[in-house]
Formats: sequence, C-alpha cells, structure tokens
Amino acid sequence: MKKFILLILVLTISLNTISCKKKETKENKVEKGFIVDTNKSEIHWTAYKTTDKVPVKGKFTKLNITKNSQGKTYAETLNGTEFSIPVSSIFSNNADRDYKLKTLFFGVMKNADLLSGTIHIDDATSGYVDFDMNGVVEKLAFEYRTTENSIQISSIMDTSSWQAQAAIASINNACLELHKGTDGVSKTWSDVSIDLSVYYKK
Repeated sequence: MKKFILLILVLTISLNTISCKKKETKENKVEKGFIVDTNKSEIHWTAYKTTDKVPVKGKFTKLNITKNSQGKTYAETLNGTEFSIPVSSIFSNNADRDYKLKTLFFGVMKNADLLSGTIHIDDATSGYVDFDMNGVVEKLAFEYRTTENSIQISSIMDTSSWQAQAAIASINNACLELHKGTDGVSKTWSDVSIDLSVYYKK
C-alpha cells in the first residue's frame, strides 16, 4: 500500500512539472513586434528662399532612437518612440550651405547640437511630435500613411513656434544675395517641409 501511494505521488509531481514546462515554453514563444530600423529610416527637409518660395532641399543623415517602442503594427510601434537628431548630420549636397546652417542657423539656438522629440499617434492617418528645438517643446502635427514596410510621415513646421526668428534672420543675413528673388527682396521663409520615411525590423 505504501509503495502504491508513493507511486501516485511521484506521478503527480512529474505531471505538474511537465505542465509547468509546457506553460513556460508557450509564454517564451510570444511573437516579438517591430522596432524602428534607424539604418534605413530617412529624414528629408525642404526650406524656402526668395519671395517666390524657391525650395532648398536636404536631409539629416543620422537618426537616434532613445526609447524604442515595440508593437505588432507599424503605427503601434511608432507611438511613444523617442528620438534625437544630431544637427551635425545635416546634408544638402552643398558644403558651404551646410556649414552656414550648422553655425548660423542652428548655431544661434539653445541646445544647438540635438533636435529631439516623442512621437504620438492619434488615429489611422495623423499624429504629432512633442518636438524639442531651441530649448522649446511644441507640438508638431503630421499626417502619415502606411506602406508594406514603412510609415511615410509629412509635416510643415513653422519655426517661429520654436522662437527661431533670430536664427531665420541670422541665416538670411548670411545668405542675403543668395536669397534675393527677381524682385530684389531677400527672404528666408520660416516654414519648413519635413518628410520622414520610417522603416521597421523585427
């Protein structure tokens, strides 16, 4: 009788052990979501000069993710993501212009080395960034669309909202002749178009 009871106890313990292992295995197999692929993601900008609003295009070649959200959809992954952009990575295919932008535009701002922000998704097509520039944090609204392997974001930034009037005046003075149109007026616009391609990986 004692041997029979002992056998029952051994079988019970064995079954419980197997059951726990199966549960742990199932939990460990939870599928991972997406994260932002900073090597593929691209940030393009378009500034404007002259009263005819002639576009000047460029990009930032480096994007840092300081807090990477994880989700099962691209939009879910993007929501809550925190990032920074080194100003030193600005590139417009014109070395003289890049130097002026670094030193005479961003260089006259507070916290001139980095641009940063936190991304928030509102719905299926729009959201905003708590964007930090010149020591000022303001909401930058954007529209977005999802493709097979990315999210395409577009926005118009009015730099005046970040108190960048002095920076606009500085770069306009440095480029006084270059920013003159056919009317002889030199103008640098305060609004900048931003297009961001965010790619993902698992």
